[in-house]
Amino acid sequence: MNTMFDLSGKWALVTGGRGLAIGMAEGLAKAGANVILMSRSTPEAEAFPFVQADLSSRDSLKKGFDEVLSITGGRLDILVNCAGIQRRHEIEEFPIEDWDEVIEVNLTACFELCQLAGNVMLKQGKGKIINIASMISFFGGMRIPAYAASKGGIAQLTKSLAVGWAGKGIQVNAIAPGYMATDMNTALIEDPVRNASILSRIPAGRWGTKEDMAGPCVFLASEASDYVSGAILPVDGAYLVC
Repeated sequence: MNTMFDLSGKWALVTGGRGLAIGMAEGLAKAGANVILMSRSTPEAEAFPFVQADLSSRDSLKKGFDEVLSITGGRLDILVNCAGIQRRHEIEEFPIEDWDEVIEVNLTACFELCQLAGNVMLKQGKGKIINIASMISFFGGMRIPAYAASKGGIAQLTKSLAVGWAGKGIQVNAIAPGYMATDMNTALIEDPVRNASILSRIPAGRWGTKEDMAGPCVFLASEASDYVSGAILPVDGAYLVC
């Protein structure tokens, strides 16, 4: 059974350099994968090779991806699209510039990386792509129309790619984290009213952590999930079904 989750010798690219990205990178590494991080700034974990790329720039993204392939010798077995940004404004005042930036980083860059990685994986005859969706892929959120649109798009993009590539050896799935204790949620965690409200809705009784993402990521990256494609897997302490 353990061999089903063995990633020894696999090359994995994880976008993002903090929080959940590090949790998943550490999980993949413990399963044996060679992990490369792609981030705009220096990651908070120094244990992994790091390629700098600004996902809001298509030229920078492509240059970064090419650099990854130069490290791996042209191979890529696992792609985890975790990098993302958030902007909050009242909807009637939401700046179009912020909308464009969120959609570019959270959705368009994800598609571009899926396409770039997919072309490598198609030549190999196999590969695993894991996108990071959100609880906001399932319902709306206050003051975050661009983020909600991007994460709804991630869910549908994942399903579309799965349909196109499932018969070609590439499984495409998404993880939808619940309320996680990351920098993006610091304001919510520090707000006693919002924190109490959120915790009251989580049957597990706690916020999620980056470590909670490791197991699901390894499963979706391994041969244990070879017949799983197009799934949006909630990792939320049962929040979604409460």
